[in-house]
Amino acid sequence: MRLIDLPFDPAREMAAFNAAHAAAGGIVSFMGQVRGQGAELLELRHYAPLTLPGMSALAQVCAARWQLDGLLMLHRTGRLSPGEPIVLVAAAAAHRRQAFAAADYAMDHLKSESWFWKRERRAGQWHWIEPRADDYGGLARWV
Repeated sequence: MRLIDLPFDPAREMAAFNAAHAAAGGIVSFMGQVRGQGAELLELRHYAPLTLPGMSALAQVCAARWQLDGLLMLHRTGRLSPGEPIVLVAAAAAHRRQAFAAADYAMDHLKSESWFWKRERRAGQWHWIEPRADDYGGLARWV
């Protein structure tokens, strides 16, 4: 689990993760990026005493629920431009279904129950972003 306040290279991160888990039967990844549909900037703020422990707890739940060889959660903070990567989640496991489920679960929780405050600038005006109903719907699948 890492928070980064500078741009990162998803291909480099995945190459390192893949190399570290070469014996895994399957590696699944998801990279989210800033949408360019009218947004000029996206800003992600966080409160470190909650964010890192929350990400660690999420990783522990994933490790307890699925048989994983490894889990990567990398999240940007600060101001990002359209097209920049925001989040990278990858899961390595002996079997693909374990990897798919863990990565999907981690993303659903990062998207809906995260410890980040998001706002975007459109037409020069800043607006706070709240999770959408379908974000919360994703969480309901895991109950």
